[in-house]
Amino acid sequence: CLPANQERFANGKLVTVQFHPSAQVVMTAGHDRSVSLFQVKKFSLNPKIQSIYLESFPIYKAHFSVDGEQVIATGTHHSMFFVYDMMAGSIIPIPKVRGVEEKFLRNFELSPDGSFMLLIGTSGYLHLLSMKTKELISTMKVNGRCTASAFTPDSSKIYSYSKEGEVFIWDVRSRKSLHKFEDEGSLEGKCIAVSKNNQYVACGSSSGVVNLYTTDTCLKENRPKPVKSIMNLVTAATCVTFNPTTEILAVASRDTDEAVKLV
Repeated sequence: CLPANQERFANGKLVTVQFHPSAQVVMTAGHDRSVSLFQVKKFSLNPKIQSIYLESFPIYKAHFSVDGEQVIATGTHHSMFFVYDMMAGSIIPIPKVRGVEEKFLRNFELSPDGSFMLLIGTSGYLHLLSMKTKELISTMKVNGRCTASAFTPDSSKIYSYSKEGEVFIWDVRSRKSLHKFEDEGSLEGKCIAVSKNNQYVACGSSSGVVNLYTTDTCLKENRPKPVKSIMNLVTAATCVTFNPTTEILAVASRDTDEAVKLV
């Protein structure tokens, strides 16, 4: 297969590559302040559909909405974010979310049911926004600093991983903490994922170790034993993700070339 973005390579680091949830489209976004969409074709040139530029806004993360009609993009050094409405072809700036006092808004997660956007703030604050209105619903707080969060597949719970290696489990409806547990041997939490069938939770840390837990032990025990510890990476595990059938776990590190393992 040819490079997905053959028709327009980025002029800077790519931070996001994502397939559209329902169309044969791939999106790339990065530090050159652009979001590009390409049609995905088998064994032929992938034609560029369009590129949008966000003036003086190097992108930290971009993500398709669950219905595939919007792209949400946050910047590397901004407290605002952008919504690109693909149906209308319009770029909507969200300058300030009332009630969210953050210098930078970078990392975020979208709930699988399309209802919520979770902004991961500084000092352990987690801001839950309505996806429809982009207004603040509630703020939660973990001890220490939150580095990563993940919704469960039914969007009922949030797993938040702290820099100190603790995982907090929240009930989305009541915004109350249900439980917390320690990730075994974690010196610093980096990334977290919940499998699509809600059976497993994977936690990746700065040492490169990825611990795999069953969700029922995570909800009950304070120090659960991992069903498996994946030790293949020698640099920090910065990305963990399950495939749709929960048969494969991908673990990766951005700190070195080609550090991707499929388990």
